Amino acid sequence: MSGCLGDDRTHGLQFKTHQLKTVPPSTLEGIEKYLSSGMVKGIGPHFARKLVNAFGEQVFEIIENTPERLQDLEGIGPKRRTQITTAWAEQKVIREIMVFLQSHGIGISRAVRIYKTYGDEAILRVSENPYRLALDIHGIGFKTADTLAQRLGIPNDSLLRAQAGARHVLQQWAEQGHCTAPREKLIEMAVTLLEIPQTTIEKAIEAELLEKNLIQDTIEGQELLYLNSLYRAETGCARHLVRLSRGRPPGERSMWRKRFPGSRRKPGLRFPTRNARPSSR
Repeated sequence: MSGCLGDDRTHGLQFKTHQLKTVPPSTLEGIEKYLSSGMVKGIGPHFARKLVNAFGEQVFEIIENTPERLQDLEGIGPKRRTQITTAWAEQKVIREIMVFLQSHGIGISRAVRIYKTYGDEAILRVSENPYRLALDIHGIGFKTADTLAQRLGIPNDSLLRAQAGARHVLQQWAEQGHCTAPREKLIEMAVTLLEIPQTTIEKAIEAELLEKNLIQDTIEGQELLYLNSLYRAETGCARHLVRLSRGRPPGERSMWRKRFPGSRRKPGLRFPTRNARPSSR
């Protein structure tokens, strides 16, 4: 890492990084430990030692540029060579993605989740719209995505930030017990939180409605906005309550027949229902 030391008001002496670069191990011992760590499929402790003994410090270059030389070693055939070179190529992509994310403030565990979700396109997708992380990755919210967006140079008044901010405001509103918010209330809260002009927030809400991230409904003449998930949950609960209120609970008849298996053979016997009155006997 290259950078400079600075004095932060909150945390004191800090190292501000300007450039971050991965450096592969250069000693033979370090190379052997790296290869035997399990990061490269097809190479365990035994073959790691053989590779280092045979190729020394050039082993990484040989794996990447002249992998056919691996077959000079006993026990490495075409199948294992292919496995090693494929795993090495995969690790190269993962290393680049991890360095990119960590250099922009994303921790290891979150970086792994991002890679598992987006695969080799992680850098491209995150660079295009870091706010999508709050939608796609469990455990990453607006604040983390917003910090990343600032590091990537996305303006504070961008439409992308306004869209993500509108969702974030509704989520905070929901944590206070509200399933929905009037449009005017949502605009007011978003303007206050994000410090973005009202016109931009209004455009962001329309964009979110088009993308189905927000749902609009009108109740008693008032225009309300929902997060998609909360709208589906609330309307789904209402539908099921109506269904339950109109009919017999599923499996009622079969429940009685399981408890009294011989009853179906007795003529004139009727199964009790929920509304049946107790016998006077």
